[in-house]
Amino acid sequence: MSKWTIDKMHSEVGFKVKHLMISTVKGNFSNFEGSVVLPEDNFEKAEISFSAEAATVNTNNQMRDEHLKSADFFDASSFPLISFKSKSVKNKNDNNYVVVGDLTMRGVTKEVIFEAVFNGKMVDMYGGNVMAFEINGSLNRKDFGLNWNASLEKGGVVVSEEIKFDINLELKEEKES
Repeated sequence: MSKWTIDKMHSEVGFKVKHLMISTVKGNFSNFEGSVVLPEDNFEKAEISFSAEAATVNTNNQMRDEHLKSADFFDASSFPLISFKSKSVKNKNDNNYVVVGDLTMRGVTKEVIFEAVFNGKMVDMYGGNVMAFEINGSLNRKDFGLNWNASLEKGGVVVSEEIKFDINLELKEEKES
């Protein structure tokens, strides 16, 4: 059995959403952690857990970030963590996997599906084992109680319901003590 933890220095948890239905706003969470436990060297048996601090949302605009932290969106003071726990990992083909799990955000837990690409394993310059993944998926934010929006005079809304994730993770194997 091996346990791998996210190397935050070489990882990013990003998302994007449509604004005014025509442009894309990107953001990320700056404080997060997670692990992958492999009972065998087989990703289909992996146990994946992840959490991000909602208050660390960053879109490079302080006013928008404060709005996202408010009760209109994440309500970060009442629900400080966004968390994920895997239920299954299936090999789709080659290094492509489908990860199904429970995402909890704003006190609501729903099953979500992510696509994960395994980029490989490597020994780093300190002799440690490292592996990396690119993860994508989407969800409807209203399923998690992030309901704020405003209608536009000519039709459409300010913020789309679909949130797309773009996550790049580098994980380090924990050494047995």
